[in-house]
Amino acid sequence: MVTQSKTVWWALALPLLAVLIWSMNIAVTRYVVDYISPVSISFYRWLVAFLVLTPFMATRVWRERVLIQQYWKKLAVLAAFGMVLYQGLGYTAAHYTSATNMGIINAFIPIFTIFVSMFLLKEIPNRFAIVGSILSFLGLLYVMAQGNLAGLIQSGGHLGDVMMVIAVFFYAFYGVFLKKWQLNIPLMISLYIQIIFALLYHLPFVLWLGLEAINPQNISSVLYAGIFPSLIAPLVWMLAVQMIGPNRTSIFMNLMPVFTAIIAYIWLNEAWTVYHSIGGAIILLGILLAQKKPQTHIKASS
Repeated sequence: MVTQSKTVWWALALPLLAVLIWSMNIAVTRYVVDYISPVSISFYRWLVAFLVLTPFMATRVWRERVLIQQYWKKLAVLAAFGMVLYQGLGYTAAHYTSATNMGIINAFIPIFTIFVSMFLLKEIPNRFAIVGSILSFLGLLYVMAQGNLAGLIQSGGHLGDVMMVIAVFFYAFYGVFLKKWQLNIPLMISLYIQIIFALLYHLPFVLWLGLEAINPQNISSVLYAGIFPSLIAPLVWMLAVQMIGPNRTSIFMNLMPVFTAIIAYIWLNEAWTVYHSIGGAIILLGILLAQKKPQTHIKASS
C-alpha cells in the first residue's frame, strides 16, 4: 500500500515538471527577442532536437519506413500546426507582448480545443463548456485590455496578444487532429518525423529572411528550446498520461500562467498587476467550468 502511494505521488510530479519546462520556455522566448530573430531560433530549436534524436532514431525509422509511408501526410499536417504555426507565431508574438500574457493566453488551449472539436469531430459542447468558454474569453479580453475594455476597442487590440491567441488556436487544431486520426505509430517515431517536416517548412523562411548566427548571448536559449521543451517535456508528459490518465494530466496545464508569471517576475522583472489577477482568475474559473461534465440521471426501474 505504501509503495502504491509513493508511485502515485511520483507520477503526479511528471506533468508538474513538464508544465514547468514549458513555462520556462515562454520566459526564454521573451528573453531572447533581443538576441535572435524568431525564424532563427525556431529553426535552430528543431535542428537541435533533430541532431539529438537522430543517433537513436535513424535505424528505427528506416525499419519502420513502410509504416511511416502510411502516415507521412498526416504527420506533415501535425508538424505544420504544432511545430511551425504555433511555435513560430509564439516566437514572433514575444516581440510585442509580455511572457506573463503569453502564459495566460496559453491556458486557453483547452477552451479552443472544445470548439475545434465541435467542427472537426462533431462533438457538441455541453452547457458548462459554453458558459466556461465565454467566461474565459471575457477574462482574456480583460487581460489584453489591461483592465480597460474601452481602450481595447479603440486600439483594436495588442498585436502580440492577438498573435498569441492565433498561435494557441492553431495548437488546438494540432490536439484535435491527434485525437481524430489516432495514428497507430510509435510516439517517438511520430515526434521525429514531425521534427523533420518542421525543418523542411522552415527552409523557405530561412532562405528569404536569412539565418542569424548562434553566439554566446543566444546559445543557451537555443539549446534549452531544442532539448527541454522539444524533447524532455513531451516525453515526461506522455509518460504522465500513461500513468495517471489524460484527464488528470491535462488539469496541470492550468498551472502554466502561474509558473510563467513567477518566472517572468523573478527573471524578466515583469510586473504582476491587478488586471492580471482579475483576468487570470476569470480565465481559470472558466477553464475549470468548461471541463465540468453534466450529471447523468439514471431512472430506477420499477
